[in-house]
Order: sequence, then C-alpha cells, then structure tokens
Amino acid sequence: MAIIAEKAPTAEIGSAELAQRVAILKRFKTLLSQQRERFRSYLNLLDKQQNVIESGSAEDLLTYVELEEKIVADIFSIQKVIDPLEEMYNAVVFDKNPAKSPLNAESSNTQEEVPNIKASLEILKSEAVIRSTKNKELLSKRMLELRQEIKSLRNNPYAASGKNAYSNLNKASLVDIHG
Repeated sequence: MAIIAEKAPTAEIGSAELAQRVAILKRFKTLLSQQRERFRSYLNLLDKQQNVIESGSAEDLLTYVELEEKIVADIFSIQKVIDPLEEMYNAVVFDKNPAKSPLNAESSNTQEEVPNIKASLEILKSEAVIRSTKNKELLSKRMLELRQEIKSLRNNPYAASGKNAYSNLNKASLVDIHG
C-alpha cells in the first residue's frame, strides 16, 4: 500500500510574491491616504461654502460650487482605483493560508495602518455627507429668501411700472416760443 504524501503548505513565500504583496499594500495605503486628504479638503471647502451661503455672495458661491465639483470628481476617480486594489489587497494579503498572511516587518506596520486609515476615511465620508446636506438646506433656505425678496420687489407699485414716482406729472409736449 502506497502512502500518498500530501504537500503541506509552506510558511515561506517567494521574494517575487513578497515584493508584489508589499507593492500592493503600499499602493493601497497611499491611495487611501490620498482619499482621506481629499475628504479633508472637501470638508474645509464645505465649511467655507457654508459661510458664503450665509453671507449671500452669489459669485463666491459659484466659485465654491465649481471647486466642490472638482474635488468630488477627484474623490470618485481615486475611488475607482481603490476598489479593485482593495480586492487585490484582500486576495493577496489575506490569503486563505494564514501562515502566508503576515508579510515582513516593514509591510506589517503598513498593513496595520490600513484599517486605521480606512476607519478615519469612513468618519470623514460621513462628516462630508452631513455637512453637504446642511449646506444644501442652507442654500435652499437662502434661495427661498431671495425668491421672496424678488417677489416683493415685483409687487412694488413704483418698481412694477418701470417708472419713478414722479413720472405721471404733466409734462409739456409743445413749447410756445412766440411768447
């Protein structure tokens, strides 16, 4: 009877695989850090935008809205890269073989930082949603006030005719020069 020896998984990984894991881990950490910084700048922008909404400067508000669109587009473009990289990160770093999961000491620190970065990123995302919603409400309120102001200006009897209050006085249409 022949004994079939099963191959036991090795605890060691090749240097190429280790380099790949470290590269994925570092790139993932870098992208998460960039995303976190974009959200911080977005939150700062939302704070400034709130002040502009309250002060009522339409031109400044337009500038902030354009900046907001750029930052949000940047956040989404980074997210498009993060999603597949996170799948690679999970597949490579958290392999089914627990003996292969730990990397070297340098990347182990980076690996421990990733959950912290992700947690802070989630907090920033939720804060951004809250502030953005608040700004939308403020903007809606401000627009309602402006509509009421415009309506009251239209109902003004002096402004509605397009003439001033003294325009209905009799005017001479002919001038007698023979006197």
